[in-house]
Amino acid sequence: MTRTIAVANQKGGVGKTTTAINLSASLARMRRRILLVDLDPQANASAGCNIDREGIEHSSYSVLLGLCEAREAISTTAFGVDVLPAEADLAGLQVELAGAEDRDFRLRSALKTLDQYDYILIDCPPALNMLTINALIAASSVLIPVQCEYFALEGLSGLLETIARVRQAHNPSLVIEGLLRTMYDRRNRLANEVADQLREHFPDNLFRTVVPRNVRLAESPSYGMPVIDYDAKCAGSEAYLALAGEMIAPASGGTTELKTRTNL
Repeated sequence: MTRTIAVANQKGGVGKTTTAINLSASLARMRRRILLVDLDPQANASAGCNIDREGIEHSSYSVLLGLCEAREAISTTAFGVDVLPAEADLAGLQVELAGAEDRDFRLRSALKTLDQYDYILIDCPPALNMLTINALIAASSVLIPVQCEYFALEGLSGLLETIARVRQAHNPSLVIEGLLRTMYDRRNRLANEVADQLREHFPDNLFRTVVPRNVRLAESPSYGMPVIDYDAKCAGSEAYLALAGEMIAPASGGTTELKTRTNL
């Protein structure tokens, strides 16, 4: 059964796209069939997977407008991840679909036809808009990257409230996959304080894996590849492989639920 995971945080710059790309690649390295859906008008996940944004014929924008089927818009990558790319026109989609009664359900309808994947990861925009709502309604769980820096908790309560509303109104099975601490520097006192705050406030929702600040991790998107292909031995690669293993472990180990996958 396909697990559809929305990678979401309304705050920008928290490592959301980095997580979507590198978790997808790490899961693919573990022989899982992966689709990465780019739902951000900036299309950084598409570029980070070496997809020419100017050369694509169809995109997630085309799919949500009903101009094509999802399978017609999927691009393949050299590292085993299929990608449903984005384009800048996504930014105006909320206006274009303003009168459509099903506008918040279009992604769920499109992804229902793609049952060949083990995981579908959705890279959401840094906003609680119609695109993010589409992702939350389509998803079975939400992975929330949280930056280990000042204002880390800013906006998190708003996202959790939105998830709760979506669960109540449209997607009662939606759960929290986990909170992922990103950009962590153990030498930084503030980073340690933020990590402690997250452990205190969300003890049952934190992944054990912590993603460190890592130069190779920051460099890899400019080469159009995940960090595991760019430098397999760096700390960033090890962190995302560990995260993938942490997510897969319940299924392979016989447990029914990951501890972090709790209802709100």
